[in-house]
Amino acid sequence: MPKIIFISGPCGSGKSTLADAYARYLVEQDHKTVYVIHGDDFHRGFVEPEEKGDFFVDGQASNQVLWDDILRFNWDCIIATAQRALQDHLDVVIDYVIEDELVRVRELAEKNQASLYYIVLTADADEIEQRIRKRGDVDMIGRALFLKKKLEAMPENQGHIYNNTGKKAEDAIREIMLEQYVVLYD
Repeated sequence: MPKIIFISGPCGSGKSTLADAYARYLVEQDHKTVYVIHGDDFHRGFVEPEEKGDFFVDGQASNQVLWDDILRFNWDCIIATAQRALQDHLDVVIDYVIEDELVRVRELAEKNQASLYYIVLTADADEIEQRIRKRGDVDMIGRALFLKKKLEAMPENQGHIYNNTGKKAEDAIREIMLEQYVVLYD
C-alpha cells in the first residue's frame, strides 16, 4: 500500500528539512523510491510585481494574481503531482501548510488506496522566529506565529502535532512513530 506522509506546520517549523530527511530515511528502510513535493516550489513559480496593492497600472487593470488564486493553483499542483507519483506506485512525502485542505489530501489518499500520515510540526515561538531570521525571511515572522497558534488550536490537528524545538531532523525521525499520525478515511 503506498504512503502519503504530509508534513504541515507554520513557516520556520522545519517542514522542508524534515520532508527531505524523512524521504531519505524511507528509501533506506523500504528500498523504494520516494517522491518529495515541496509546496513552496509551486508558490515560487509566481513572479509578481513588488507593489502588490496596486491593481491598476497606467489606468489599466493589472493581471495581478490574488492570494486565493495562488493558493488554489498551488494545491491543484500538489494534488496532481502526488496523484501522478502514486500512480507510479511511489510513496509521497509532501510539505506545505494545511489550513483547510486536509479533506483534499484525505480524498487523494482514499482514491489511491494509500495510507495517509499527517504530521503538524511546531516549535517554540522564539525558535521559529530565529529560524526565519536566519534564512533572511523576516517579513514572514508575523504570519508564522499566527499559523503556529491557528494550527495548534485546530481540532483536526490534535494528536498530529510534533514539537521539534531544539531538535534536528534525525531526532524527529527517531521519535516519530508513523502509526501515531495515521489519518483514517472511509
